[in-house]
Amino acid sequence: MSQGIQIAASGLLTAMYRQDVFANNLANMDSVGYKPDVPTSRPRPDVIAEDHVGHLPSNALLRRLGGGAILNPNRIDFSQGPLRVTGNALDVAVEGKGFLAVKDENSGSGDQVRLTRDGRMTRDRAGRLVMGTSGLPVLDTQNRPIQLRDGLAVEIDGRGVVSQGGAVIGQLQFVEVGDERSLTKAGHSLFAAPAEVIASRKPATGLLRQRHIEESSIDEVRALMSVTGAAREVDLNGWMIQQHDRLLERAINGLGRPTF
Repeated sequence: MSQGIQIAASGLLTAMYRQDVFANNLANMDSVGYKPDVPTSRPRPDVIAEDHVGHLPSNALLRRLGGGAILNPNRIDFSQGPLRVTGNALDVAVEGKGFLAVKDENSGSGDQVRLTRDGRMTRDRAGRLVMGTSGLPVLDTQNRPIQLRDGLAVEIDGRGVVSQGGAVIGQLQFVEVGDERSLTKAGHSLFAAPAEVIASRKPATGLLRQRHIEESSIDEVRALMSVTGAAREVDLNGWMIQQHDRLLERAINGLGRPTF
């Protein structure tokens, strides 16, 4: 394959992926507690360096061109989203660092603890405090579901202490992890982490705001511009592939023509 086509094709593929990621961020603009993905890429080394075969002969100019672009794992942007008043006593918004802990009983792994910043909660038929979207039980500081009493107003303070009728009935497990880069998205505004990260979680330094929710932290204008910019890169790399294809055609039909 032509080196130029290969490099342009790598740019095309990475740009298409970035376009998909930015479009997904834009689609979740109204998702409560959503944190956008940030796609990143890096230069791909030439074949000699990548395959560790420096003893083989190679073209110095082609080595300087490298191998194009290659994707890095996505990074999650945990920037604070704006808070919105809902008036619902079972809604809490995270202000600053921190996550609520919930139990995913349908998890395929042994670790069932998930983290979230989606503080829309409700009471299920059994009286437990659960996530309003998925029904997963919200955990207290002892890794147990919080049981609400019938007919009593609920108050939740900034540290997650839940009270009814003036009596404390539990405390939300409001925690943070040492390295947020270890978190991965698990769907439904949930985050999963390795068992050792979950085991080392500590009390959050942020605050909880009752009767509020944290909206998506996506900047709509910036997200739209990112989609447009990635689409432009797709077009440019596609154009470069066409140009290299034309050059190859001319080389084959012209330089490769036999003379007598």
